[in-house]
Amino acid sequence: MRHVIALDVGGTGMKAALAAASGELLHQARRPTGRERGPDAVVEGILDFADELRAYGEERFGEPAAAAGIAVPGIVDEEQGVAAYSANLGWRDVPLRRLLADRLGGVPVALGHDVRSGGLAEGRIGAGKGADRFLFVPLGTGIAGAIGIDGRVEAGAHGFAGEIGHIVVRPGGVPCPCGQRGCLERFASAAAVSEAWAAACGDPEADAADCAKAVASGDPNAVRVWHAAVDALADGLVTALTLLDPRTLIIGGGLAEAGETLFTPLKEAVRRRVTFQKLPSIVPAALGDTAGCLGAGLLAWDLLDHTDRTEVTP
Repeated sequence: MRHVIALDVGGTGMKAALAAASGELLHQARRPTGRERGPDAVVEGILDFADELRAYGEERFGEPAAAAGIAVPGIVDEEQGVAAYSANLGWRDVPLRRLLADRLGGVPVALGHDVRSGGLAEGRIGAGKGADRFLFVPLGTGIAGAIGIDGRVEAGAHGFAGEIGHIVVRPGGVPCPCGQRGCLERFASAAAVSEAWAAACGDPEADAADCAKAVASGDPNAVRVWHAAVDALADGLVTALTLLDPRTLIIGGGLAEAGETLFTPLKEAVRRRVTFQKLPSIVPAALGDTAGCLGAGLLAWDLLDHTDRTEVTP
């Protein structure tokens, strides 16, 4: 059976799969990223993992993988196939596409950004399926975004498109590691809500999920913390939809797991802020933590589709 290797590399763990052309994950595996061993060891771990997947696929399906796709965090030069920078993984200018192709015997390899890859999957086969324009915003440790246009995700001229977490929503506010003050992710990410709720309730172990539960039970302190985050998020999203005019706005990540505790006030906060703009459908992400892996598989199949088309072009 023809299949591809899909890898989603995170700061703490790697998710991998063998994916069919239909998008079905034929085999899945996970292992720690091992960043404590240093960037070179992380790269070697990725290559070893991919090699094991190739061997498994050849044994199970009678042929080696036809291509591979890998999604990584940080700054990614998709055109050159270089993982340019990742603070979490400690690497700079890693020619990951070439290294992976060499390890896998020269098969085509696609390198993508983790959030854009997740957005690609959500747009094609997840919550945004059928939408010609969408914006995918996962609310995790930080906040990023993927801009979907006609079945592809826009990377931008320098690979920075979609960085909605660094829209300034509170000028002069909390310093952000990016160097600005008042960035959206300092107020509305799962990490920011966790920090604010831990301070408000006096429990340093409390997190955003605990805050959501307290909101549902009517705790006034939790409601205050939650609404402050929702208001900041709505400000950032309205700026984004003013610029991009998406048909569908997909919200994912850990904070979205709060369900209607998030979506009911968020939809209302966005609705209050729009004036001339068209209100997009605001929906929860559908693919969970498999989105990045599914997107990496789609990138690999896209490479093959492009190659097939090129080969038959007169």
